[in-house]
Amino acid sequence: MLYGKEHVDRYRATDGKEGHDWNGTTVLLLTTTGRSSGQPRTNPLIYQKHGDDYVIVASKGGDPKSPDWYHNLVANPDVEVQVEGDKFRARARTATPEEKPEVWRLMTATWPQYDEYQTKTDREIPVVILERVES
Repeated sequence: MLYGKEHVDRYRATDGKEGHDWNGTTVLLLTTTGRSSGQPRTNPLIYQKHGDDYVIVASKGGDPKSPDWYHNLVANPDVEVQVEGDKFRARARTATPEEKPEVWRLMTATWPQYDEYQTKTDREIPVVILERVES
């Protein structure tokens, strides 16, 4: 099973033919800018489409702390996204309290473990919306 750097490398090398479909769901590549290092950081993340946008979840498996990639995009919301062979720039933002119930349901429909992850932590797990930026 693909995971971590190997997942990113295979996804990039095959334009997502290997790595997009994963464990019964779909994965994109999110590249943020490290808030301390300034270096690009790429993570394979489960996603779903919501209208023209893409939705991801900053769950870190229910860890008490949000994943580093989430802290990076809060510091700098300009990100790069790859969905299969489609590579584009996007603006990332946390779903508003009004938006969250709908997009949370969308994401738990594709990865039911998100509900379990939420029970493991006191923090409210953020849902992130990626809005494509035309270049």
